[in-house]
Amino acid sequence: MENVKITLVKSLIGTKPNQKATAASLGLRKIGDTIVHADSAVLAGKVKILAHLVTVEKA
Repeated sequence: MENVKITLVKSLIGTKPNQKATAASLGLRKIGDTIVHADSAVLAGKVKILAHLVTVEKA
């Protein structure tokens, strides 16, 4: 499986509670936080919820 690098680029202030919870489940707390996960369908669903707040790159 390929790895995906996800970076939080916009603030979570003013976002919906489910978006904050999704970001927390990924380990993203502050702007600039970056995580690397294996690409999967579950991760794709989480990224879709946060698409306007994060950038996604292949790692």
